[in-house]
Amino acid sequence: MTSSPVSTATTLLLARHGQTVWHAENRYAGVSDIALTDTGRAQAEALGRWAGAHPVDAVWTSPLARAVRTAEPACRTLGLRPRVDPDLRECDFGVVEGRPLTEFAAEDPEGAAAFLADPVAHPFPGAEDPAAAAQRGAAALRSIAAAHPGGRVLVVAHNTLLRLVLCTLLSIPARDYRRVFPRLRNAAVTELRLTDGSVGLISLNVPCEEGGR
Repeated sequence: MTSSPVSTATTLLLARHGQTVWHAENRYAGVSDIALTDTGRAQAEALGRWAGAHPVDAVWTSPLARAVRTAEPACRTLGLRPRVDPDLRECDFGVVEGRPLTEFAAEDPEGAAAFLADPVAHPFPGAEDPAAAAQRGAAALRSIAAAHPGGRVLVVAHNTLLRLVLCTLLSIPARDYRRVFPRLRNAAVTELRLTDGSVGLISLNVPCEEGGR
C-alpha cells in the first residue's frame, strides 16, 4: 500500500508597517516614502519582540522605507536579513496621494461617492487599478510561501494592499475590502495558513503586545 504524500503548510504572518507621520491627518500614503513616527518606531520594536518569541524563519518586506524600518527590529532579533519584494509595495492612490478622503470629497463628491460604493470599479483618478494590485500582491504571497515550504514567514507590507490580497486569497469580492477588513492595525499580526494552494485565515489583527492598537 502506497501512502499519500503529506501536505506541507506554510504560515504567513502579515503585518502592516508602523504608524507614519500622515496617520494623524488620515492622509493616504501609497507610493510616497513617509517616515515612521515615534509611535511607529515603538510599534516596530514591539513586532520585533513578538517575532523573537515566536518561530519565524524568514522576513519579507515591501521596498517602501516605512515597511523596511518596521521589519528591522524583527530581523535584528532573529539574526535575519530582510528580503524585499517590490510587489509588496502599497497601491498608488493617484490624486489622493498625501491627502485625506474628505478633501477629495469636497472637490469631487461624485467621485468620492463612487469610490465608497465600489472602490475597485471606481478607484481614485490616476490611481493604480486595485484589481491589478490585488493580483500582484496575492502572487507575491504565494511565491513567498512556495519559497518557504513548511516555514513561518513574517511579511511586512501595507494596509490597502494587504486587505485587497486577503480578499483575493480568501475568495471575498475585492470590492468589499473596506467593509470586510475596515482596518489593519499598525504592526499587528494576521496569520494565514497555505496548504496545497488553499488558504486559511487563522487570526486577524492580533496586537503584538497587550494594549496594542
